[in-house]
Amino acid sequence: MKRCILSGVVVAIILFGFSSRSFSQVKMQKGQTVYVPAYSHILKGDKAAEHNLAITLMIRNTDIKNTITITAVDYYDDDGKLVKNMVLKPVKVGPMASIAFFIKESDTTGGIGANFIVKWESEKAINVPIIEAVMAGVRLNQSTVFISPGQVIKE
Repeated sequence: MKRCILSGVVVAIILFGFSSRSFSQVKMQKGQTVYVPAYSHILKGDKAAEHNLAITLMIRNTDIKNTITITAVDYYDDDGKLVKNMVLKPVKVGPMASIAFFIKESDTTGGIGANFIVKWESEKAINVPIIEAVMAGVRLNQSTVFISPGQVIKE
């Protein structure tokens, strides 16, 4: 009986150890530079016809208590040339708040390989924000919508 209880305790400790590791995946940082792929158009059909897309860059502060400051949102074209600085002065995003930046469907200056560079910071280490681009386009009875997640390139 003691052996059975002891085995159960060992199994519980092992399981708790594994499960607590999965909860420790929360990433805490004081700032990052994030690359976000975007598409001002995509090619479709046998003739590679261009299908223009509107782009919404979303920055979601996932921290419950702390504000983040967005210091840069730069939009680049598929040649890597800066098209537009979208943040002219730092912008604060409160706890659990979001901010969006929009590129019109008719604006194809970014090209098929457009991207954003987003820089954010915080006074202390916080939950990292979710940064992604949402592309959407509608033609007659056909719509195209997809999401492109950001990739940290500097911490």
